[in-house]
Amino acid sequence: MIRISQIQLPVGHTKKQLESAICKKLRVSDNDIKSVKYSLVKMSLDARNKEKITYNYVVNVEVDNEAEILKACKKSKTISQISEKKYQLPKQGSEKMNVRPYVIGSGPAGLFAAYFLAEYGYKPILIERGEPVDARVKTIEDYWNGKAQLNPESNIQFGEGGAGTFSDGKLNTGVNDPNGRNRLVLQTFVDNGAPKEILYMNKPHLGTDVLSEIVKNMRKRIIANGGEAIFNTRFIGFSSSGGALDSIKLESNSHEYEVDCNNVILALGHSARDTFKALYEADIKMEQKAFAVGIRIEHLQEKINKAQYGDNYKKLYGTMLPAADYKLNMHTEAGRSVYSFCMCPGGYVVNSSSEQGGICVNGMSYSGRSGKNANAAIIVSVTPDDFGSTDYPLAGIEFQRELEASAAQAANGKIPVQLLGDFMDGVKSTRFRSVKSNAKGDVEFADLNDVLPDVITESIKEGLKHFDGVIKGFADPDAVLSAVESRTSSPIRILRNSHFESNIRGIFPCGEGAGYAGGITSAAMDGIKVFEEIYSRYKA
Repeated sequence: MIRISQIQLPVGHTKKQLESAICKKLRVSDNDIKSVKYSLVKMSLDARNKEKITYNYVVNVEVDNEAEILKACKKSKTISQISEKKYQLPKQGSEKMNVRPYVIGSGPAGLFAAYFLAEYGYKPILIERGEPVDARVKTIEDYWNGKAQLNPESNIQFGEGGAGTFSDGKLNTGVNDPNGRNRLVLQTFVDNGAPKEILYMNKPHLGTDVLSEIVKNMRKRIIANGGEAIFNTRFIGFSSSGGALDSIKLESNSHEYEVDCNNVILALGHSARDTFKALYEADIKMEQKAFAVGIRIEHLQEKINKAQYGDNYKKLYGTMLPAADYKLNMHTEAGRSVYSFCMCPGGYVVNSSSEQGGICVNGMSYSGRSGKNANAAIIVSVTPDDFGSTDYPLAGIEFQRELEASAAQAANGKIPVQLLGDFMDGVKSTRFRSVKSNAKGDVEFADLNDVLPDVITESIKEGLKHFDGVIKGFADPDAVLSAVESRTSSPIRILRNSHFESNIRGIFPCGEGAGYAGGITSAAMDGIKVFEEIYSRYKA
């Protein structure tokens, strides 16, 4: 197979122009495109030259006369011969599985683990403490609209699809992937309703509306293959003997019961605090993990577009460019990392709380990214030294809770917001100006300097000043800040060995909550890894 890189085409180009560019690179006539089978590997937007923004392509090509073409193009630095490596399952095990496997949690890790277990005949039982996605959407919207109180069991953090279902739905990951699991994740999404473009987009995303349908389709596929999906049911403990799992304990409608189980995948979300505590008390080995906390910042999307594409982008490109994004990072003089996280073009700040008495926020976009504001987290790294205890594994959770309680107290149980200029001056805002909060959930003005520790607020201020030099107008005094962004990643890591098991055989900690992933794609890939481990041991 031939790979062609660095195909540059103008915004708004046609399919014919792409095919002509492929032929030109191969040094063949445009008429020969009929004998060329090509597929897109990567498509990225290059906006460094604002007057000439282009799309850059990497393409794989199959031709009958490959040797001749490679010989003719041997001096080209953009053409190479490749052997595409496809995902392969490990050798299947032969051990008999006496009890069907359980999967706890239907976020990306649990959903993908259950999906492939079902695909290969293991008939998994998927346990989710929250509601199915359609009921979950209504529960969350009622909470945002003030029609209902927070449901601690079904909210932004808990329910079918996990926290990622109510996010921007980013699918890019920096995980090294020599085995092709990343491509398998993307293809599985496509098989269940995602647009094919995610297979080659440089920064693929789905949006909460598309993700909601995909997770539902994946659940239906699990059931069609003999699996089960049980909602509104919590994992509350387990029993073991001789260092191996014997059973798990579940709770539904205040009724506790125990089921035989020798293999359970713990695909807990990073907000499953009560479950982490139960596991810790049951002597499951875990440790503290660094993460990051901070605020959300909202700008007018139009200003971000102009900063990234140029003031004349509409005149030059009309509506052909996507809502612009950004990624920022720096180190403070004190050595703290400050960076943007989960940037949502045309998105919303959402009340993502999961416990009474605490407020936390996240970002969410629909697939069209058509909201008036851009938002992103601006977060600061924190380590066990910040938690008040360096040896208690759950200290990071208590640190999060303190920040979330502070946010709730500052704004009477609503999302505390403040204009950036007032945040810099330590003054409580009294009204919105050119930027109005695009939040899902009630907001109230507060001084965020009183919500977060000084070391965090000072780091954020230093970061905002620095970022203003990277993106013109980033430190706009009218930009809206909200707090607290505290659920960026898991504050703990459940220890596991090279076979993905905890100190109790048959318990497989997995995904973001267990401390082994950081986003939808990497969590899904971790779910696949654990599925592979079970596949390599047991016959279906």
